[in-house]
Amino acid sequence: MAALAPALRKALLSLPQKEKDQLLVRLVCQDKVLTEQLQFRLLEGPEALEERRAQLRERLDDPVRGFHPTPNDLLLIVRQLQNQISYHAKITGDAFGEVELTVRLLNNVFRAQPAAVARLTGTTQLLLNHLARRTDTVLRQADKLEADYHLELADAINELLTNLYATAAAPLARDLALPKQWGVFQ
Repeated sequence: MAALAPALRKALLSLPQKEKDQLLVRLVCQDKVLTEQLQFRLLEGPEALEERRAQLRERLDDPVRGFHPTPNDLLLIVRQLQNQISYHAKITGDAFGEVELTVRLLNNVFRAQPAAVARLTGTTQLLLNHLARRTDTVLRQADKLEADYHLELADAINELLTNLYATAAAPLARDLALPKQWGVFQ
């Protein structure tokens, strides 16, 4: 972000309060992400965080179930859902929710689509590679969280690692040096 020239900064700060307020509102309206961040922070507050997570959980549970003609179709859906999780984290600053929801999404894929992850072939390689890399990313994110959160996440993450190593993604997981167990006593 470019800094303001000192003369312009001084001129802006010397404007009457009403003009500054109008400029601020106009500027905020131009940035959708900033608008949503402010709405969450100023109007909804931290009390709405769990409600937002619950809505996302519902969205994560349905789309990966059912029939997907190709593994690439499933991968497209997984990426779209992952983008929703990332956007949620960007708006709310919810690092724990991002990890929890990502682990849930990945576990849903392994549970609901066993045929898509059973064999490593040319058609499944992109999907399996994405699942392994996303697991690696989510493990690094989880490691950065406070230790209290590790207790809450340990079962789900260990289920994810078990699922990963029980499928055709196992060689990819080994290449990334992913552990077979994750927990508070690593």
